Amino acid sequence: MLCRKLERVAYFFLDGTLDAKQKRIFSKHLKLCPECEQRTTIHRRIRIFLKKRLARLVAPARLKQRLTRSLRAFAD
Repeated sequence: MLCRKLERVAYFFLDGTLDAKQKRIFSKHLKLCPECEQRTTIHRRIRIFLKKRLARLVAPARLKQRLTRSLRAFAD
């Protein structure tokens, strides 16, 4: 079913990472399918809410240093 297939790319659509063709297909489907449009709107609102809330959090410098060291060690 088309809805199930498009469900997998919804997050890429919301991130803006779909190529132009996929974006057109997804946008067209949203215009024709109220259920998918509603679900996508809900996910978009949740993402906006979380971005606003999480943008206020700042990791302590020590934590950033530890994470950086861990990531470098993992990459090596």
